Amino acid sequence: MEYYELHPDNPQKRYINKAIEVLKNGGVIIYPTDTVYGLGCDIFNREAVERIYMIKNETDTKLFSFLCPDLKDISKYAKVSDYAYKAMKKLIPGPYTFVLPAAKEVPKKLWTKRKTVGIRIPDNEIARTLTKELGNPIISTSATTRKGELLFDPLEIRRVFNLSVDLMLSMGALNGVPSSIVDLSSDEPEIIREGSGDLSIFS
Repeated sequence: MEYYELHPDNPQKRYINKAIEVLKNGGVIIYPTDTVYGLGCDIFNREAVERIYMIKNETDTKLFSFLCPDLKDISKYAKVSDYAYKAMKKLIPGPYTFVLPAAKEVPKKLWTKRKTVGIRIPDNEIARTLTKELGNPIISTSATTRKGELLFDPLEIRRVFNLSVDLMLSMGALNGVPSSIVDLSSDEPEIIREGSGDLSIFS
C-alpha cells in the first residue's frame, strides 16, 4: 500500500493526484472524512466495488453509500424533493448520510430494494477534492476490521489493510463517530442512525 500524510486544510496536490490515478485505474483507497476513515473506489468500476465487498468481508446484500462533492452534484445521482433540498442545504457539508430516491445513472448494485441510495457530502477537504478531481462519486464505507470494528489510528489501519488496499491518504487520528443517517426519500424524514452531527432540524 502506498501511504501519504496530508495537510487537512491544504492537502498536497501531488498526493491527491496519486490517489486519483489509483481510482481511475480501478484501485481501492482509504481516505479521511469528517467522521472516520473511509474505504473507497469509483462507483462506476464494478470490479473495484466487488473488491471492497471482499475486503470488508460483506455479502452483496450490504449497501454502500457514496460521496459527492457538493449539493448541486447530488441531483445527478438522486431525485431531490424541495424539502430534502432545503434540509440538506442547512446541514452539508457535514457528518450526514442522506437516503434519497436513486437516479438511473447510479449502478443498481448501490440501490436498496426501495430504489434509494445513500449519499454523503463530508466536511473534509481531502474527501471532497477526491470526488471533484475524479469527476465521479466514490464509495463511502468505514474502514473496519473483518469483524466490523472501527479503526481510528492510521498506523493500525495501515497494518490491517496493507496487502488489500492500493493507497491510503492520512490526516492523523479521527474522532471515530460514524455519520448520522437520515432518510429523506419520502415526505416524512426518518432518522436511521444517530451518529455525528446535530439532528434537531428533524425534531
